[in-house]
Amino acid sequence: MNFLITGGSRGLGRQLVLDAIAAGHGVAFTFRSDETAAQATVAQASLIDVELQCRAYRLDQRDSAAVESVCDQVLEDFDDVQALVNNAGVNQNGLAISASNDQWQDILQTNLSGPFYLSRALLPHFLGRRSGRFIHISSVAMHGASGQVCYAASKAGLIGLSGTLAREYGGRGVTSNILLLGLLAGGMGSGEEASAASTANREIWRKLCPAGREGKLSEVSGLVTFLASEAASFVNGQAISVSGGMDWVP
Repeated sequence: MNFLITGGSRGLGRQLVLDAIAAGHGVAFTFRSDETAAQATVAQASLIDVELQCRAYRLDQRDSAAVESVCDQVLEDFDDVQALVNNAGVNQNGLAISASNDQWQDILQTNLSGPFYLSRALLPHFLGRRSGRFIHISSVAMHGASGQVCYAASKAGLIGLSGTLAREYGGRGVTSNILLLGLLAGGMGSGEEASAASTANREIWRKLCPAGREGKLSEVSGLVTFLASEAASFVNGQAISVSGGMDWVP
């Protein structure tokens, strides 16, 4: 199986790439600007399994034409892609009253338009092979999060995108599911560039979360690998909370 993972140069995205390689899968991943970090991910992947293909592609997923071009190149390089993981995301903290038009556009275009462009670009391939997996990375912030109005709105929008893909194409062997992530060790795990929570918020999370801790990146990647597998072929249209039992953020 081959994956296309967005935002794979660091953080959760890098963990997704490396764990997919460790599970025996080929991986294409995108990055926005940090070539050094992207090549570091490729180098780490080669240490796990030098025989498996792992390639990095520079992509600003706000640009629909660029998305089409990169997806075409990935399909040419890998011949087949069975799973798209929409992980890349950005965030800028600030109250709604002070959020600028530019902030709103940047976050919505990256976190919501980008996943739509990528899903649309791969749909013909998935439909042609009568099989495919869409896995979207959202956040418990989709219920609302103080100081993150743009981010919360973008992550809520992904729910509608995923559910619609599931209903429109489930009969053609294509599934679409979404993960609602809680606080992960190393930062808010809803994308490689999501802002780290404050120390105070982390303390509140650990105090109130039924699990009593932050999540691990590997706990997300394991679920992603399962959802991409044949074993999950009847799991479709689901919004799965990965939050230790706490489905909100401060």
